[in-house]
Amino acid sequence: MRYFIRFAYLGTRYHGSQSQPSGGTVQDTMEPAVATLFRCPVPLVFAGRTDAGVHAENMYAHFDVASSVANPRNLVYRLNRLLPADIAVYDILPVIDTAHARFDALSRTYRYRITTRKDPFQSVLRTQVRAGLDYQLMNIAAQHLLGKQDFTSFCRTHTDVKTKICDLTRAEWLIENDHEAVFVITADRFLRNMVRAFAAPLFNVGYGKPPPAAFADLITRQDRCLAGDSAPAQGLSLTSIQYSSSLFL
Repeated sequence: MRYFIRFAYLGTRYHGSQSQPSGGTVQDTMEPAVATLFRCPVPLVFAGRTDAGVHAENMYAHFDVASSVANPRNLVYRLNRLLPADIAVYDILPVIDTAHARFDALSRTYRYRITTRKDPFQSVLRTQVRAGLDYQLMNIAAQHLLGKQDFTSFCRTHTDVKTKICDLTRAEWLIENDHEAVFVITADRFLRNMVRAFAAPLFNVGYGKPPPAAFADLITRQDRCLAGDSAPAQGLSLTSIQYSSSLFL
Protein backbone atom coordinates (compact mmCIF):
# COMPACT_ATOMS: atom_id res chain seq x y z
CA MET A 1 0.00 0.00 0.00
CA ARG A 2 1.14 3.52 -0.79
CA TYR A 3 0.39 6.46 1.48
CA PHE A 4 0.86 10.21 1.36
CA ILE A 5 2.00 11.81 4.59
CA ARG A 6 1.20 15.52 5.08
CA PHE A 7 3.41 17.35 7.55
CA ALA A 8 4.99 20.67 8.49
CA TYR A 9 8.32 21.72 9.89
CA LEU A 10 10.20 24.74 11.14
CA GLY A 11 13.35 24.60 9.05
CA THR A 12 15.57 26.76 11.26
CA ARG A 13 17.82 24.01 12.60
CA TYR A 14 17.74 21.68 9.58
CA HIS A 15 20.11 21.47 6.62
CA GLY A 16 17.18 21.34 4.22
CA SER A 17 14.38 18.84 3.73
CA GLN A 18 15.91 15.88 1.89
CA SER A 19 18.72 13.57 2.99
CA GLN A 20 22.29 14.47 2.16
CA PRO A 21 25.67 13.05 3.20
CA SER A 22 26.21 15.64 5.93
CA GLY A 23 22.89 14.67 7.61
CA GLY A 24 20.81 16.95 9.79
CA THR A 25 17.83 17.17 7.42
CA VAL A 26 14.09 16.79 7.97
CA GLN A 27 14.12 13.45 6.14
CA ASP A 28 16.97 12.17 8.32
CA THR A 29 14.83 12.96 11.35
CA MET A 30 11.52 11.58 10.09
CA GLU A 31 12.56 8.27 8.55
CA PRO A 32 13.87 6.69 11.79
CA ALA A 33 10.59 7.60 13.53
CA VAL A 34 8.52 6.02 10.75
CA ALA A 35 10.78 2.94 10.78
CA THR A 36 10.25 2.58 14.53
CA LEU A 37 6.48 2.36 14.10
CA PHE A 38 6.59 -0.08 11.19
CA ARG A 39 9.58 -2.01 12.57
CA CYS A 40 11.41 -1.85 9.26
CA PRO A 41 13.05 0.82 7.07
CA VAL A 42 10.45 2.99 5.31
CA PRO A 43 11.96 5.45 2.80
CA LEU A 44 10.10 8.73 2.33
CA VAL A 45 9.88 10.34 -1.12
CA PHE A 46 9.42 14.08 -0.60
CA ALA A 47 7.30 16.28 -2.86
CA GLY A 48 10.19 18.68 -3.19
CA ARG A 49 13.37 20.07 -1.72
CA THR A 50 13.61 23.05 0.59
CA ASP A 51 16.93 24.70 1.39
CA ALA A 52 18.54 25.01 4.79
CA GLY A 53 16.52 27.26 7.09
CA VAL A 54 13.40 27.23 4.89
CA HIS A 55 10.10 26.16 6.45
CA ALA A 56 7.13 24.14 5.22
CA GLU A 57 3.56 24.61 6.41
CA ASN A 58 2.30 21.86 4.09
CA MET A 59 4.78 19.32 2.77
CA TYR A 60 3.94 15.91 1.36
CA ALA A 61 5.89 12.69 0.98
CA HIS A 62 4.88 9.19 -0.04
CA PHE A 63 5.89 5.83 1.39
CA ASP A 64 5.09 2.16 0.80
CA VAL A 65 4.28 -0.49 3.39
CA ALA A 66 3.48 -4.18 3.03
CA SER A 67 -0.07 -3.96 4.36
CA SER A 68 -2.72 -1.31 4.89
CA VAL A 69 -2.63 1.00 7.89
CA ALA A 70 -5.57 0.03 10.09
CA ASN A 71 -5.84 3.32 11.97
CA PRO A 72 -4.12 6.27 10.25
CA ARG A 73 -5.23 8.74 12.92
CA ASN A 74 -3.59 6.67 15.64
CA LEU A 75 -0.45 6.39 13.53
CA VAL A 76 -0.33 10.18 13.22
CA TYR A 77 -0.58 10.49 17.00
CA ARG A 78 2.16 7.95 17.66
CA LEU A 79 4.44 9.42 15.03
CA ASN A 80 4.12 12.93 16.46
CA ARG A 81 5.14 11.61 19.87
CA LEU A 82 8.39 10.33 18.34
CA LEU A 83 9.19 13.48 16.38
CA PRO A 84 10.71 16.70 17.76
CA ALA A 85 8.55 19.75 18.39
CA ASP A 86 9.59 21.45 15.14
CA ILE A 87 8.12 18.69 12.92
CA ALA A 88 4.38 17.92 12.96
CA VAL A 89 2.51 15.24 11.01
CA TYR A 90 -1.08 16.16 10.09
CA ASP A 91 -2.42 13.32 7.94
CA ILE A 92 -1.60 9.90 6.56
CA LEU A 93 -3.67 9.34 3.43
CA PRO A 94 -4.08 6.19 1.30
CA VAL A 95 -3.42 6.80 -2.40
CA ILE A 96 -3.36 4.79 -5.60
CA ASP A 97 -0.28 2.62 -6.14
CA THR A 98 1.17 4.87 -8.83
CA ALA A 99 0.75 8.17 -6.95
CA HIS A 100 4.00 10.09 -6.62
CA ALA A 101 4.39 12.95 -4.14
CA ARG A 102 6.85 14.83 -6.35
CA PHE A 103 5.88 14.09 -9.95
CA ASP A 104 2.10 14.24 -9.45
CA ALA A 105 2.11 17.68 -7.81
CA LEU A 106 0.13 20.08 -10.00
CA SER A 107 1.44 23.24 -8.36
CA ARG A 108 3.31 24.52 -5.35
CA THR A 109 2.94 27.82 -3.50
CA TYR A 110 5.58 29.59 -1.43
CA ARG A 111 5.26 32.65 0.76
CA TYR A 112 8.20 34.89 1.57
CA ARG A 113 7.38 37.03 4.60
CA ILE A 114 9.21 40.25 5.48
CA THR A 115 8.99 42.85 8.22
CA THR A 116 10.49 46.28 8.74
CA ARG A 117 10.26 45.99 12.52
CA LYS A 118 12.55 43.95 14.74
CA ASP A 119 10.45 41.31 16.47
CA PRO A 120 12.10 38.60 18.63
CA PHE A 121 8.97 36.44 18.42
CA GLN A 122 8.91 36.39 14.61
CA SER A 123 12.63 36.46 13.80
CA VAL A 124 12.73 32.87 12.49
CA LEU A 125 9.57 33.31 10.38
CA ARG A 126 10.22 36.68 8.73
CA THR A 127 13.16 38.41 7.14
CA GLN A 128 13.78 41.90 8.46
CA VAL A 129 14.32 44.59 5.81
CA ARG A 130 14.68 48.35 6.03
CA ALA A 131 11.61 50.51 5.55
CA GLY A 132 10.79 52.34 2.35
CA LEU A 133 9.92 49.55 -0.09
CA ASP A 134 7.59 50.52 -2.94
CA TYR A 135 5.39 47.44 -3.29
CA GLN A 136 3.66 48.82 -6.37
CA LEU A 137 6.99 48.89 -8.23
CA MET A 138 7.83 45.43 -6.92
CA ASN A 139 4.55 44.05 -8.24
CA ILE A 140 5.12 45.60 -11.65
CA ALA A 141 8.49 43.85 -11.77
CA ALA A 142 7.06 40.57 -10.44
CA GLN A 143 4.59 40.38 -13.32
CA HIS A 144 7.52 39.65 -15.62
CA LEU A 145 7.88 36.29 -13.84
CA LEU A 146 4.51 34.98 -14.98
CA GLY A 147 4.24 32.32 -17.66
CA LYS A 148 6.50 29.51 -18.84
CA GLN A 149 10.10 30.71 -18.98
CA ASP A 150 13.71 29.68 -18.50
CA PHE A 151 14.76 30.81 -15.01
CA THR A 152 18.49 30.08 -15.22
CA SER A 153 19.17 33.55 -13.77
CA PHE A 154 17.46 32.54 -10.53
CA CYS A 155 18.67 28.95 -10.09
CA ARG A 156 21.57 27.81 -7.95
CA THR A 157 24.54 27.00 -10.18
CA HIS A 158 25.79 23.44 -10.74
CA THR A 159 22.39 21.82 -10.15
CA ASP A 160 21.61 18.58 -11.97
CA VAL A 161 18.11 19.42 -13.26
CA LYS A 162 17.26 18.59 -16.88
CA THR A 163 15.46 21.88 -17.54
CA LYS A 164 15.22 25.26 -15.88
CA ILE A 165 11.86 26.08 -17.44
CA CYS A 166 9.04 26.68 -14.96
CA ASP A 167 5.46 27.88 -15.40
CA LEU A 168 4.55 30.61 -12.89
CA THR A 169 0.88 31.44 -12.41
CA ARG A 170 1.12 33.85 -9.47
CA ALA A 171 3.76 36.29 -8.25
CA GLU A 172 2.63 39.22 -6.12
CA TRP A 173 3.45 41.18 -3.00
CA LEU A 174 0.65 41.60 -0.47
CA ILE A 175 0.81 44.22 2.28
CA GLU A 176 -0.31 42.67 5.59
CA ASN A 177 0.02 45.76 7.83
CA ASP A 178 2.18 48.87 8.18
CA HIS A 179 5.36 46.87 8.76
CA GLU A 180 4.78 43.41 7.25
CA ALA A 181 4.34 42.10 3.69
CA VAL A 182 4.44 38.74 1.94
CA PHE A 183 5.51 37.61 -1.52
CA VAL A 184 3.14 34.87 -2.76
CA ILE A 185 4.36 32.78 -5.68
CA THR A 186 2.84 29.71 -7.36
CA ALA A 187 4.35 27.52 -10.07
CA ASP A 188 4.27 24.00 -11.42
CA ARG A 189 7.82 23.49 -10.15
CA PHE A 190 10.62 25.44 -8.49
CA LEU A 191 14.36 25.38 -8.95
CA ARG A 192 16.78 25.32 -6.04
CA ASN A 193 17.12 28.71 -4.36
CA MET A 194 14.65 30.17 -6.85
CA VAL A 195 12.23 32.14 -4.65
CA ARG A 196 14.96 33.74 -2.55
CA ALA A 197 16.82 34.59 -5.77
CA PHE A 198 13.66 36.40 -6.95
CA ALA A 199 13.24 38.30 -3.70
CA ALA A 200 16.63 40.01 -3.50
CA PRO A 201 16.48 41.88 -6.85
CA LEU A 202 12.82 42.70 -6.21
CA PHE A 203 13.94 44.44 -3.01
CA ASN A 204 16.31 46.53 -5.13
CA VAL A 205 13.41 47.53 -7.38
CA GLY A 206 11.37 48.42 -4.31
CA TYR A 207 14.10 50.74 -3.07
CA GLY A 208 14.15 52.53 -6.43
CA LYS A 209 17.11 50.99 -8.23
CA PRO A 210 16.84 49.54 -10.86
CA PRO A 211 13.45 50.25 -12.52
CA PRO A 212 10.95 47.36 -12.90
CA ALA A 213 11.77 46.91 -16.60
CA ALA A 214 15.33 45.95 -15.69
CA PHE A 215 13.99 42.95 -13.78
CA ALA A 216 12.69 41.49 -17.05
CA ASP A 217 16.20 41.76 -18.46
CA LEU A 218 17.50 39.54 -15.64
CA ILE A 219 15.21 36.76 -16.86
CA THR A 220 16.15 37.00 -20.53
CA ARG A 221 19.91 37.22 -19.89
CA GLN A 222 19.93 33.77 -18.18
CA ASP A 223 22.95 34.62 -16.04
CA ARG A 224 22.81 33.79 -12.33
CA CYS A 225 25.56 36.29 -11.51
CA LEU A 226 23.42 39.22 -12.67
CA ALA A 227 20.68 38.54 -10.10
CA GLY A 228 23.09 38.96 -7.17
CA ASP A 229 22.86 37.37 -3.74
CA SER A 230 19.76 35.53 -2.56
CA ALA A 231 17.51 36.84 0.19
CA PRO A 232 17.79 35.18 3.64
CA ALA A 233 16.07 31.84 4.21
CA GLN A 234 14.05 32.41 7.38
CA GLY A 235 11.21 34.32 5.73
CA LEU A 236 10.45 31.57 3.21
CA SER A 237 7.86 28.82 3.67
CA LEU A 238 6.25 26.24 1.40
CA THR A 239 2.57 26.74 2.12
CA SER A 240 0.63 24.59 -0.35
CA ILE A 241 0.96 21.68 -2.78
CA GLN A 242 -1.95 20.80 -5.06
CA TYR A 243 -2.79 17.29 -6.29
CA SER A 244 -5.58 15.79 -8.33
CA SER A 245 -8.30 14.28 -6.12
CA SER A 246 -8.12 11.13 -8.26
CA LEU A 247 -4.90 10.12 -6.48
CA PHE A 248 -6.59 9.66 -3.12
CA LEU A 249 -8.56 6.58 -2.11
